[in-house]
Amino acid sequence: MGTVSRLLEGVRVLESAMLFNGDTLGTLLADLGADVIKVESPGTGDYLRGFLGQITPQHSPAHIQVNKNKRSITLDLRRDEGRALFYELLSTADVFVDGFAGDACTKLGIGYAQQRAAKPDIVYCQYSGYGSEGPLASMPTHGQMTNALAGALPVEMGPDGLVRRVQTPDYLGGTTSGGEGTAAGAVHAAFHVAAALFQRERTGEGCFLDAAASDAVIAQAWIAVTYNLNRDRVTDHATMPRTEEGDSGSAFYQFYEARDGRFLLFCATEPKFWRGFCLAVDRADLIDRLDTGGPVDFGFGLLGLRRELQKIFHTRDADEWVALALTHHVPLTRANRLRDLLDDPHVRARGILVEGEHPLAGPFTYVGEAVRVQGQPWELRRPAPTLGQHTDELLAEIGHGPQDVAALRAAKIV
Repeated sequence: MGTVSRLLEGVRVLESAMLFNGDTLGTLLADLGADVIKVESPGTGDYLRGFLGQITPQHSPAHIQVNKNKRSITLDLRRDEGRALFYELLSTADVFVDGFAGDACTKLGIGYAQQRAAKPDIVYCQYSGYGSEGPLASMPTHGQMTNALAGALPVEMGPDGLVRRVQTPDYLGGTTSGGEGTAAGAVHAAFHVAAALFQRERTGEGCFLDAAASDAVIAQAWIAVTYNLNRDRVTDHATMPRTEEGDSGSAFYQFYEARDGRFLLFCATEPKFWRGFCLAVDRADLIDRLDTGGPVDFGFGLLGLRRELQKIFHTRDADEWVALALTHHVPLTRANRLRDLLDDPHVRARGILVEGEHPLAGPFTYVGEAVRVQGQPWELRRPAPTLGQHTDELLAEIGHGPQDVAALRAAKIV
């Protein structure tokens, strides 16, 4: 599989987090080559291991994916001896990931102001559901709470007296297009950590980063947010897509079924693409159905043409349509279901899904990196650790020998 991504090789990250927010941020940095050390409390640690299903005891799919490429050390940060060891580790670190809401780390004596006093150039990123500032900063959150605050989970009261999810009434899908909150926020947080490390390289200064998953959902839905909140200011709507369902739907930007029952998304809204398609299927008679009065035409209200196109798409299998589209430069793709991804040739070629082997949980399908680094394909460097798996190793790295470690373990500091 080659060598692991090395963009952050030489960067050491201390991560104090449980569940998805901080865990996901840490693994994104680890995937880029950073040495991510997961600091956990003795005895319990990150209970994501035993949460959301088990492959083998203490190996949930979420833990195996989101704590990969990390090392784990146990430290009792409520005790002076544990905090002293933490600060010894901090002296070797570049980044600290705080995955908790409010001032939990400050109460333990390892908040940003306390760390900065010991290591002025630390890059400290607190990543929580609602961020470290604002009326809800201290609110503990679970994943869907971040999407709910961002307007991405519209609900209504049903006739049976129970509240249920409904399709969003907002233009372009509203903030439902912003993605799952914890994953979305981790990407933005990791991007800012990398930028902060670049700034530190130039100036020698660390910084505090305040990342909120709810903000990330809004940011990633920027197209829908921008158009919904500014829609009344738009004076020319001719080139804007409509989002009505049913017979008024677009003909040129539409899903169609292929002969083999697979589905396709066809996006020939520009005249050059529509003309190329029509010629490729020997239907020059359809070319003038696209209105060339503007740069694009979505073909709304053309129900007859939409039915005609469905007949055309039923003449070839999905893979044949993809091959034709590549040959004639027509925007068209397979509309996969999740179960199709492992067999999709393009998804396979991109390497975003990686088959691996966890030493305790067995075969596992990992999600890799969404950006390919030339010459540095993604690979699993370390399986997700057991609680405190690397405690002896990491303490040895900061000068504590076997007898010292044995005494710390006997005292339940580690």
